[in-house]
Amino acid sequence: MDDNKHDNENQPSLSRRGFLGASAVASAAGVAGVAGLGSAVMTREAFAKAAEDAMAKATVHPGEMDEYYGFWSGGHSGEVRILGLPSMRELMRIPVFNVESATGWGITNESKRVRGESDKFLCGDSHHPHMSMTDGKYDGKYVFINDKLNTRVARIRCDIMKTDKILDIPNVQAIHGLRVQKVPHTKYVFCNGEYRIPQPNDGRDINDPTKYFTMYNAIDAETMEMAFQIIVDGNLDNTDADYTGRFAASTCYNSEEGVTLAESMRNERDWAVIFDIHAVEKAVKEGKYQTIGDSKVPVVDGRKAAKSPFTRYIPVPKSPHGLNTSPDGKYFVANGKLSPTVTIIAIDKLPALFDGKIKERDAVVGEPELGLGPLHTAFDGRGNAYTTLFIDSQIAKWSVEDAIKAYNGEKVNYIKQKLDVHYQPGHNHTTMGETREADGKYLVSLCKFSKDRFLPVGPLRPENDQLIDISGDEMKLVHDGPTFAEPHDCCIVHRSSMKPNKLWTRDDPFFAETVAQAKKDGITLETDNKVIRDGKKVRVYMTSVAPNFGMTDFTVKQGDEVTVTITNLDTIEDVTHGFAMTNHGVSMEIGPQATASVTFTAENPGVFWYYCHWFCHALHMEMRGRMLVEKA
Repeated sequence: MDDNKHDNENQPSLSRRGFLGASAVASAAGVAGVAGLGSAVMTREAFAKAAEDAMAKATVHPGEMDEYYGFWSGGHSGEVRILGLPSMRELMRIPVFNVESATGWGITNESKRVRGESDKFLCGDSHHPHMSMTDGKYDGKYVFINDKLNTRVARIRCDIMKTDKILDIPNVQAIHGLRVQKVPHTKYVFCNGEYRIPQPNDGRDINDPTKYFTMYNAIDAETMEMAFQIIVDGNLDNTDADYTGRFAASTCYNSEEGVTLAESMRNERDWAVIFDIHAVEKAVKEGKYQTIGDSKVPVVDGRKAAKSPFTRYIPVPKSPHGLNTSPDGKYFVANGKLSPTVTIIAIDKLPALFDGKIKERDAVVGEPELGLGPLHTAFDGRGNAYTTLFIDSQIAKWSVEDAIKAYNGEKVNYIKQKLDVHYQPGHNHTTMGETREADGKYLVSLCKFSKDRFLPVGPLRPENDQLIDISGDEMKLVHDGPTFAEPHDCCIVHRSSMKPNKLWTRDDPFFAETVAQAKKDGITLETDNKVIRDGKKVRVYMTSVAPNFGMTDFTVKQGDEVTVTITNLDTIEDVTHGFAMTNHGVSMEIGPQATASVTFTAENPGVFWYYCHWFCHALHMEMRGRMLVEKA
């Protein structure tokens, strides 16, 4: 028997919390007692049986399809991953801020155009993937993702599962929390500038933190251009939007506006900042804004000292992290991180708050104690909330309405269950839980550590995503899944919302510029296999049909800049071709009916073979040709 078997039981364990110290266990027990948690610990046998039943329900057999798509951030890899739920099978990786050799992302001309000026950055830190909505429901159109590392936001088209736009956000540094406007549709993508910097950040005032600030950012979801920015007090962390289209909210963990750790930990309460989006839109329309430096983006002042009509600052304890909207549209929930509490903010009280009829604290209708280190809250659509407790390594299930009753003095046990997760959970998400259609079937806990859960693979370990069945009265853990490079966050979408293409269409804008260049050269991409020389620039056009390239060889001169453009004429789904040029760092994918191009320099004379590197046919190995490079 495994000596660490107790780590699989549904009860606290010292080994589970060991690196945080035994005092954390004692504190957690105290918090549970205050909240009225008194349920008996399940026996090993009962827990095993419950888990077995839940896992059987979650099993997706060979040949069956998952019920949900999960869009996972790839963390430090800079990508987005698609998983199927409940199987937790990885279906696809979408390169975004990274360079990826299988598809040629960051290598092909098409991807370089999307990457734009930030193509010089070969890495990213992708955190928060969220899908566009119509009437508070996922519409399967776009997924948006932020790059905290290089202050960017990207858009993924869900019909082709490719990144089609990347925007560098001006005037701020480190885009963190990101959410979409929910109703009437996703007009804006909202995202937080986390770190305070001088404005403009041009070398002046670098030693004067009193002149630092950051901003809340709104991006036009269709044009992927900046709509407006709002200056705020403090640092911004996570954000969400309401179901009226008027309000958005963000947590602020540095109301002290400190630079060092000690300076940013002094206040017992920080803020949840509420934004009146309609008021900002009106001001921008009337020209009541400023710009900063060379940026043309409208900027309005939302700081407290400005007595701003655009913001209100609701005190919440301490160093809050996650900000989540309940699917019934009634509440924002701010998660305390350094407090055992979360704060429930009534959205229907916000108009009165902005009109000056109530004070900030009057908008708070609950502050339940849940445990140590609450980070993020998800919802099941049945009135229950699920909060990750980072220090306790638990998910707390609690009733929102009962927590409000307790806040008003009623004696009620609002905590329904606590489930151990392994270990130190950050984000958690329920199926459809960020929409009006939260269905309460599954919850995913994205855990930061996985010691003793998987085969050891060296000092650098995977992390652990855990799938939990929440369809009944009790949460049941049904799956552990190792993941790599800090997959920070996810969103879970029912498959009925998704309609991805099986083939490319020939008029797709993704390769429109490549098609336009071919027309200038007098090339018909679907039929021509030609070489065009323009001085030291050579453009090679060829088709591909399994198992042949339309050109078995072409000749260039040493030092030529060579652009190879390939059009895949296959019309059968899943017949993707590749183009890989040996010893030139060239690799790209060409899906059925797609056109793709890549540019490189033929530096050395000789024979260089190119070949298809996506398996496409029984004679796949024979799908090849030669580039003949003559001496200069």
